[in-house]
Parts: sequence; structure tokens; C-alpha cells
Amino acid sequence: MSVKDSLFIASQYLVPQHGLSRLIGRLAASETSWIKNPLIKGFQKQFGIDMTDAKRKNVDEFASFNDFFTRELEDGARPIAPGEHEFVSPADGAVSQLGNIEHGRIFQAKGQDFSLTELLGGDRQRAEPFVDGQFATIYLSPRDYHRVHMPVTGTLREMVYVPGDLFSVNKATAENVPRLFARNERLVAIFDTDHGPMAMVLVGAMIVAAIETVWAGHITPPARQLAVSSYPRPEQNVTLEKGEEMGRFLLGSTVVLCFGKDKMRWLDELQADSPVRMGEAIGLTLE
Repeated sequence: MSVKDSLFIASQYLVPQHGLSRLIGRLAASETSWIKNPLIKGFQKQFGIDMTDAKRKNVDEFASFNDFFTRELEDGARPIAPGEHEFVSPADGAVSQLGNIEHGRIFQAKGQDFSLTELLGGDRQRAEPFVDGQFATIYLSPRDYHRVHMPVTGTLREMVYVPGDLFSVNKATAENVPRLFARNERLVAIFDTDHGPMAMVLVGAMIVAAIETVWAGHITPPARQLAVSSYPRPEQNVTLEKGEEMGRFLLGSTVVLCFGKDKMRWLDELQADSPVRMGEAIGLTLE
């Protein structure tokens, strides 16, 4: 590990992660033009944001930095792979890791892994359907489109907010911070699909001010305690089609997908560091 990476990681143990992230979140939500416009322009320049596919392209069209960061795309910008047996990428980004869930553990990086049960909120019964199944971790960089979509059609069974740290989730931290994705703040959504249960875990990170879902809105309980939601409520049926939006990040981060044993396989060409775009096929059913 380089000196630069060592200092970067050490600093994250020292800074007030949640306080800093919530402060940034308030700035990002500001609708004051002299605050939000420089933030958007500076971010565009720093990360080389490509606005070609965005519905709105001018700074003045966005109500806040958050509005810009979660910008919607032009219709048809991300075609959804139509195959009946195809799973699609939930987001634009890059594959961090993917493969088998072995002995209840998920591979994070060389020398690092974490517990499936811990990732899903500490409930063994919730984790059991995914033991010996498949996982994929997809990292969304700052320049990426930050809405998250369904890999396959599913009906929400359960939503769990899990409090935790807010380490950055880049390559350096993945390789050097133990249990990174199972210790950071996260939202766990379990869906029933025609191919068995699917877990979608939206992982927070440093300066990620919030995670949202289309059915419950803003998710970051101020009490910062484990919370199993009442969704879906008896009067609701939260069913989302393949490719439909399920949530979004207000700054950040990472999506971890989990599927059951012998239910699907990843495409052969997919591997660590492979770039992915929302809607393109990344896996196939085994049924």
C-alpha cells in the first residue's frame, strides 16, 4: 500500500464520518443558486461529467446539487436487455468483485472478505437463502449515473436499514479496511422473484448524505439503529419490473447483489474491474 493510500485510510478512522457526511448533505440539498451552481460546475470539471444522456443539461435547470447528482437520463439512453433469462446491471459503474458466496462469506478484495449474515443485518434466517449462492459488488464512481434499477422483476419482501460506519468504498479501502461493505451504513432490500429471492444492498460511504427508495423515500433514520421496515404494508404490493428504478444514492456508492444457490450465473466475460451500464445483461438464470 502506498503512503498516500495509508494516509487516506488512516484519516477516515479519525474524521467524524457521520457529522462530515451530514454537513455535506445539507450543502448538497441547498437550492440557493450561489451555493448549488458552483458545486455543480466544480463537480462537473473535477470528474469530467458527461451530460450527453441527461434529460437536463444546464446547471440552472437543477434545483440543487442533489437534483443534479441524481439526474434522470433521456428516454432510451439505457436499453434494458429483453431476454427472459437475462439479469441486468442495476447501475452504471464497475464490477468490484463477483462470484460464489462460500461458507457464508463474500469476497471483498485480496485478503479481505465479510459475512453474508452481517451484510444483510445480522439475521441468519434472512441470509440462509443466499448461502452458497452468487454475489456481485458494483461500484458507482462520482461520474456515474446514480439511480439504481431492478436486475429482474421482483416483489419486495422486506427492507432493513442497518446503521454503520461511512468509510469510502474505493479500491484502496476495499483492499485495506476489513469487512468494509458489512460495516458501512446500508439499506437491505429483499425481493421475491421468479428465480428465487434476491438481495439488493445499497451501501453508504463517506459524504453519502442519503439513500432513497421509490417506495419509502429518504432512508437514513436519525436514531441510527437497526430498523426493519413495515414495507410492504398489507395495502401495498411493491412490485418492480426489470429495469425499473428502485432507489438512488445522494452521493456514493456501491450495490451488492445476492442470489440463491443454483439460480443464476454471471456472464463469462464479466470479471473484477469490468465496466457495466444499467440495463445491459450481466447474468443468466439456470432454470
